[in-house]
Amino acid sequence: MWNAIRRFGIEIYCFFTAPVFVKNCLGMLGVLGGFFFLSFYWMKCYTNHGESMEVPNYVEMNFREASKKAKARDFRVAITDSIFQPGKPPGEVISQDPKPGDRVKEERTIYFTITKNNPDVVRLPDLGGGDDFEVYSRKISRLGLKPRISARVNDPKLEPNTIKEVIFRGDTITDKLDQGIHVDMGSTVDFVVSEQVNLTAEIPDCVCLTFDAAKFLIQNSNLNLGSTIKDASVTDAEKAFVYRQSPRFSPSGTMRVGEQVDVYLTQKRPAGCPAE
Repeated sequence: MWNAIRRFGIEIYCFFTAPVFVKNCLGMLGVLGGFFFLSFYWMKCYTNHGESMEVPNYVEMNFREASKKAKARDFRVAITDSIFQPGKPPGEVISQDPKPGDRVKEERTIYFTITKNNPDVVRLPDLGGGDDFEVYSRKISRLGLKPRISARVNDPKLEPNTIKEVIFRGDTITDKLDQGIHVDMGSTVDFVVSEQVNLTAEIPDCVCLTFDAAKFLIQNSNLNLGSTIKDASVTDAEKAFVYRQSPRFSPSGTMRVGEQVDVYLTQKRPAGCPAE
């Protein structure tokens, strides 16, 4: 048995030390080594391992010029969007991605946003959602329009900055908004809005005047007639006399324009009033 084992070991040794076997093994190792070397070298060349290029600034260039310069540096180019900008010629690069100064691999695609020849057209929203200028101006600003207040009109009946008129290129279009008004993006839309100016007026002295004369005096003072309170003696209001008023008359007293004066009437001339 030991002789058989010994003989088997000698045969194994002779097989692995045979010149043909050693030559074949060395050949296989050489082929595998060459294969791995070429693979790693190709991957390094394909990915430019550890190498990158700085992206130049193409903004404000004409797209054709920018495209030519980018391709000369082994970049690819593509247009992602075109936007109308007043005062800029069509085809000008206004933004790029990657940004100038970024480091990228060669053959990277650079995406451009350029200007175009004609502006987009947008529809002005109607005033159904509210006539407050601040709210409406934010709404049309998001559409690319420029709101502008061209005039302010005193109107104590309205809240300040309420839209009274919408004007586009000199035409009043307030009543046409619900029909659909289309304007160029970037256009200016003018507005006339309300304001409340706190003007003052002197308090009129209505006591001892007839009701008709008191109304005339109140209106001429840029005030409004408020409540009319009659005592039991009044049978003909127009010929009745004012014996009291609110607010009371004061030589230095003032009221805001548009406020009300309440009057109290009696049929006969009050005592102490001067004779006619």
